[in-house]
Amino acid sequence: MKLVFIGPPGVGKGTYATIISEKLGIPKISTGDMCRDEAKSGSELGKKIEEFMKRGELVSDEIILEIFKKRIKQPDYHKGFILDGIPRNLEQVKTLEKITNIDLVVNFILPEDVIIEKIAARRTCKNCGEIYNVAHIKRGDIDMPPLLPEKEGVCDKCGGELYQRKDDNPETVKNRLAVYKEETKPLVDYYREKGLLMDFHVNSSPDKVVPKVIELIEKRVSSHG
Repeated sequence: MKLVFIGPPGVGKGTYATIISEKLGIPKISTGDMCRDEAKSGSELGKKIEEFMKRGELVSDEIILEIFKKRIKQPDYHKGFILDGIPRNLEQVKTLEKITNIDLVVNFILPEDVIIEKIAARRTCKNCGEIYNVAHIKRGDIDMPPLLPEKEGVCDKCGGELYQRKDDNPETVKNRLAVYKEETKPLVDYYREKGLLMDFHVNSSPDKVVPKVIELIEKRVSSHG
């Protein structure tokens, strides 16, 4: 099963990809995680990535594809995968199509004002990258409880320190959303025309969202298989 998760930054697709990849038994390939790992390594490539991240800009296609090609050489890739953060523009779609076929693209949808509030309340573990959220967002049919650690400021998973990333602020988020609209949103039209797109409106916490997404994925993939 080869899946692509798309949607604006902060919609939660990384969290859903992590949980769903474990439940379906296929790896998550996240450009965000790969970029952060490369940046931490201190390599020349990592330094370039860090500069992009500090400015709240997307890392260049050339660098993303270089990291992605490294990842897909690993043996677990052949079982299927969930792509999170790639492809992000039509140029990357064309490159991806030369490498493999995609079964389904899940497009996660959430209003922009909710995304900004959600990202501003995000806390990330310095050690393992686990993500928490301190806000309880209630608006219309949206009810998203906070994702709090058992002990304030401490990661449940590894005991690492939780912090607010520099790029998790309203100004940077607005910039990232503008870039997303310009570069990534055309993918929605492209995959919809191909009959591969499934819209999913996020309105609750991951424990409620994930089972619904898995059910819809399995129905769609089996009906097209």
